[in-house]
Amino acid sequence: MNTPPLSAEQEALFRLIEDTNEHVFVTGRAGTGKSTLLQYLAWNTSKQIAVCAPTGVAALNVEGQTIHSLFRLPIGLIGTTDEKQSDATRKILNAIETLVIDEISMVNADLMDAIDRSLRMARGRRNEPFGGVQIVMFGDPYQLAPVPPKGDELRYVQDHYRSFWFFDAHVWAGAPAAESDGLIDLGRHGTDLHIRELVDIHRQSDAGFKAMLNAVRHGVVTADIAGKLNEAGARVPPIASDDEPPIITLATRNDIVNGINRRHLEALKGREQTAVAEVNGDFGRGDAGYPADPQLKLKVGAQVMFLRNDRGSFPDPPRWVNGTIGRVTRIAGGTVRVDVDGDEFDVEPAVWEKYRYAYDPGSKSLTRDIVAEFTQFPLRLAWAVTIHKSQGKTYDRAIVDLGSGAFAPGQTYVALSRLTSLEGLYLTRPLRPSDIRVDLDVRRFMADVRREASTPRLSG
Repeated sequence: MNTPPLSAEQEALFRLIEDTNEHVFVTGRAGTGKSTLLQYLAWNTSKQIAVCAPTGVAALNVEGQTIHSLFRLPIGLIGTTDEKQSDATRKILNAIETLVIDEISMVNADLMDAIDRSLRMARGRRNEPFGGVQIVMFGDPYQLAPVPPKGDELRYVQDHYRSFWFFDAHVWAGAPAAESDGLIDLGRHGTDLHIRELVDIHRQSDAGFKAMLNAVRHGVVTADIAGKLNEAGARVPPIASDDEPPIITLATRNDIVNGINRRHLEALKGREQTAVAEVNGDFGRGDAGYPADPQLKLKVGAQVMFLRNDRGSFPDPPRWVNGTIGRVTRIAGGTVRVDVDGDEFDVEPAVWEKYRYAYDPGSKSLTRDIVAEFTQFPLRLAWAVTIHKSQGKTYDRAIVDLGSGAFAPGQTYVALSRLTSLEGLYLTRPLRPSDIRVDLDVRRFMADVRREASTPRLSG
């Protein structure tokens, strides 16, 4: 697979990962190219690499495996007991040189420690963090949070951890700050962990809008910034027409999104057609594990969003990317024709492949086997989408509907940072101070590592 070239800061970070065995946490604001770097690493590293993520859909997006499946760990709270390992699991874990974890901010502290214990046990290196495996983590804790524990699980976490975030796992216990090599280096926070922040934003170009988004990200929005955001967003969205490019609503709740999409689809004239996905193999429990709707209902005129990048040949520019908005103009012959900014493309069903790592004794290396396939048009109705599902997408224009209020830290930042410019922002109501929420543990963690990185150190 050909991958686009890296920026200078991405290249420097790739070299740190590729040329050393250092543990690295790659973070950065929305639109700084974390996913691009991860994809490049996965396809260009010379190391035995395994890529995993905390959820099924996230694992599909990075063509990896879920953490629980790879390590054969139970769902739910994982205590301090070593989990039994089969010979096959031990062989896989022994073959890994670098473990890449995407969406690390959704990984709970106990799961992080279970990964550490599993690797130590499988590799027979009990006294070495992660059994000597290099850990590379991608994510932004300002955007996505882990699912908070409840009941007895919450009481256990409160008794054993400072918080349920991955960075408070026991394996990451105090260490000095790291040297800088051109990137913003937020120091080391534990078992020799380099925390590196990508800073070059590729999604937005306006410095003023970037500064506003950064203020929302850190929860330091002034009255002046709030006023500018509210003033820009107070405009009435244009009425949909052939002359107006599509606009999407980002809402907090599924029921709001489903209601908007259903009403718009029903209002269209013409026959509704349903594309039924073909599922081979085990994709997990229910529709939640599917990367697209198992039954996609469409009409000519429907506003849709692409769910994956065009798999064209680099260096030819992609015809569409994950998040591109278009309008259906024809449904026939096993294809859906979609108008994107005046250009029409015939879209065919795409195949999402679910992978599982295995050990090949002949080559003494990891293999990545396809264990399930999901075939469906890479489209979904897109008059509206939840803020959570907009993660990683880019929009020129969007209506942000926070309803009764943002209910999760980082939710408002995720919504606003999807936009390429302030001119594309429409708000259903003015932003309120209660909408700007930053998790206190994230604020404490990032403040700690920034302080460590800026503390002068004596050299020997």
